[in-house]
This record gives sequence, C-alpha cells and structure tokens, in this order.
Amino acid sequence: MTTPITRDELKAAIDAGAVTVLDALGGQYYAQQHLPGALALVESEVDERAAGLLPDRAAAIVTYCSNTACPNSKNVAKRLESLGYTNVRTYREGIQDWVEAGLPVESA
Repeated sequence: MTTPITRDELKAAIDAGAVTVLDALGGQYYAQQHLPGALALVESEVDERAAGLLPDRAAAIVTYCSNTACPNSKNVAKRLESLGYTNVRTYREGIQDWVEAGLPVESA
C-alpha cells in the first residue's frame, strides 16, 4: 500500500529538490496547472514511459491528481510499485488542496 504524504511534507521535499512529483491528470489539466517541477504521467503511459522518466527505482516519487475523490494518483502509484519502484507516495488531497492553500503552481 502506498504511503500518503501531507502538503507540508511535499512542499518541503519539493523545496529541497528531494522528490520527483508526478501529475497523474496529464493532458490539458497538466498544461493548465501543475505542482512546481511536476512531470505528467498518466496510468495508461506508466509501463511505456516509467523507465525513461524515472530511472532510479529507489528515488522518492510522489503522485497526485485533482483531489481525494480522484483515483489517478493511487493508480499510477500502484503501477509504479508493481514495476519495482520502492519509494512511492501519494498526495491524496491533490492540486485542489495545494491551490486552496495558496501555494504556487506552474503551467505548460
């Protein structure tokens, strides 16, 4: 089971450059806004893109999607774990929580 990460923990990890953040929404949602430095990776592309995008299977990775009702981040995290990634966490509250907290986002 993937361990959740809090907003404060995630912000600290992003600020420290200690995590790879994955936007599990992708497409126009990613283009419109995403967490700082986040890479787009949707569930249907995990098998094809993970090795090239995430070569270190022990690196800290956090997945997120829109909010707690969205299953995308959990699905991407589970798929990564099945491929041998060992340090995957989910930011279950998602970008909605991040934006409501007044934290910065980027756009493509």
